[in-house]
Amino acid sequence: MEVKKINFLQSYSSILLLLGGIIIGSIFGLVFGEKVLVIKPLGDIFLNLLFTAIIPLIFFTIGSSIANLERTEKLGKLFFIMIVVFLATILISAIVMIFAVYLFPIHENIAIAKIPFENVESGSAGDQIAKLLTANDFFELLSRKSMLALIIFSFLIGFATLQSGEKGNAFKSFLDSGNEVMKQLLNIIMKLAPIGLGAYFAYQVGIFGPQLFGVYAKPMAVYYAACVFYFFTFFSLYAIVAGGKRAFKVFWSNNITPSLTAVGTCSSIATIPANLDAAQKMGIPSHVRNLVIPLGAPLHKDGSSMSSILKITFLFAMFGKDFTEPSTILLALGITVIVSIVEGGIPNGGYIGEVLAITVYGFPMEQALPVAMILGTLVDPIATLLNANGDVIASMVVSRFSEKTKWE
Repeated sequence: MEVKKINFLQSYSSILLLLGGIIIGSIFGLVFGEKVLVIKPLGDIFLNLLFTAIIPLIFFTIGSSIANLERTEKLGKLFFIMIVVFLATILISAIVMIFAVYLFPIHENIAIAKIPFENVESGSAGDQIAKLLTANDFFELLSRKSMLALIIFSFLIGFATLQSGEKGNAFKSFLDSGNEVMKQLLNIIMKLAPIGLGAYFAYQVGIFGPQLFGVYAKPMAVYYAACVFYFFTFFSLYAIVAGGKRAFKVFWSNNITPSLTAVGTCSSIATIPANLDAAQKMGIPSHVRNLVIPLGAPLHKDGSSMSSILKITFLFAMFGKDFTEPSTILLALGITVIVSIVEGGIPNGGYIGEVLAITVYGFPMEQALPVAMILGTLVDPIATLLNANGDVIASMVVSRFSEKTKWE
């Protein structure tokens, strides 16, 4: 199988442009101070476009993904084991990140922490759960405040389309077409991201001062250290679970090309050919690797799970909220699983997970989303490394429990 050559500038162009916009915006903020308020509307325009595109994007992406699952239905046991492995490794990676932020706590005193939270209606726990998972009327699903309800509704629409068989083909085509159109729309909007985020960062630096640079340094250091630890320690443990010392040697001796491809392309999807090639060399049965790796690219993301916890923790620190409540941690774990599924196959899909987390916890969207987006941009390379390599090690574990595969 041919593995495409890595084009660094092409693969990282979007990240480099975003970082360039942030750097230029920071310089403007340092030089002009509060005068940068005049360019703040540029950031507001970008965010407003992003807000309006996310709702239909989620609906079409999830609905289309579920509606096209019929090819995996007959695989029974293999499919079940794959889902269990995906969920287990996603949750383990999230828990590792939670321990990391507890060992190296992020306590940042930022001026925007004084901004009030979005209104959350009071009521019993049952009422709050009902409002979180559902909406009273269809039009309420179109609000970003009903993000989780929209995700659940989109899943149900996808399953209903799947159950409709041939009679639902026309609607499935509509979902597929809508999914492609909305992905292209998001690509168009994201071309404005360097300007939008640059204007936002200019505003932040100009109003709140250059101390913001230090604010991002600590969470980045914690995240990269936790990811390196997870990559070498837990991937090694997963390999041992899959087949002891032999599987350990097989995995690490064939993991170099997928690792370099993941870092070089910054895309789990683009790493699929390298992953399949490595899996073949490892001796993973074709029907296992051809299912787990292609599905893992959009659905299984250890790195995104860890970055989701980092962003949530950072936002809690930024807005002066306590992240130690058990219910808060459990909800964060639930969000990481949803984020891993929802963002798959979508360019810049991590932003959808960020909107979900911000909505569920009631943070002020206009202040919280740009911060989460900037963090997401800064941690994306190593997150992609874990996302892509996690699919290879997951295929080894699935092969062990479904096919009793042994490595020579």
